[in-house]
This record gives sequence, structure tokens and C-alpha cells, in this order.
Amino acid sequence: MSVRIEGRAEELLKGRNFCHVATLRQDGSVHGVPVWVDVQDGLPVVNTVASRVWPRNLERDPRVTLTVPNMENPYEYLEVRGREAERTQEGADAHIDFLAKKYLGEDSYPYRQPGEQRIIIRVEPDHARVMGAATE
Repeated sequence: MSVRIEGRAEELLKGRNFCHVATLRQDGSVHGVPVWVDVQDGLPVVNTVASRVWPRNLERDPRVTLTVPNMENPYEYLEVRGREAERTQEGADAHIDFLAKKYLGEDSYPYRQPGEQRIIIRVEPDHARVMGAATE
């Protein structure tokens, strides 16, 4: 059952907050990495290099958990459990530039490496919950 990201959850994804992506390795152990995050049409969106471990983990097992702590109050965080809904190269370079502006204040992503292929991964949430908010 899919849920839509809205309200405070959407605010946390739109903010300058890091996202911790947890995927499953082939042996069943958890692989976690921090990434930049965005939200588009109610779905969390991340951008990475296609050859990294965690997107390869998603090819085998599309389940993923995203944890987005509020950088101003780390006791407040968003947890999203879901699956990879879409993976595309289309627009990935422009998207990483957008994220570089959001997180670094740079007009273009300064850490590009020759030959790297960037991808956008959209996550279809099955569960999304903000924890530690003042409204709880």
C-alpha cells in the first residue's frame, strides 16, 4: 500500500537535511549510506552514481528505508520504508546540480568524476512517519 509524502514529511525532504539510505546486501546484512534527497510528486528522490553498491543492492532487492533527520533538531526525523519505484538517467545531471545548489550553494555539482553515470532513484513509500516532532 503506497502512501504519499506530504505535510511535515515533505518539509523535511525539501529542507537541507541529509538522507540515510538503507538497503540489503546479498548476504542479508544492511548497507547504509548518507545521501542528498529531494521530493517530487509526493515521492522521495535521490541521485547517485549507478556503479555504487547501494543502487546495485536495489537491483536485486528493491526494498529500501530512508531516514531523514532534521538538521536543526536531530531528535525529529522522517522514516520512509518502501521500494524503488523508478530509476532513470534522464535529467540526472541537472538534478545533481539542483541538489548541489540546495546543499552546497553551488550552481553545479563540484565532485563529478570523468565517466561517472548519474541516476535518479524514486522511492514508492509503503510507510512514512515523522517522529520526535513537537506535535507528537
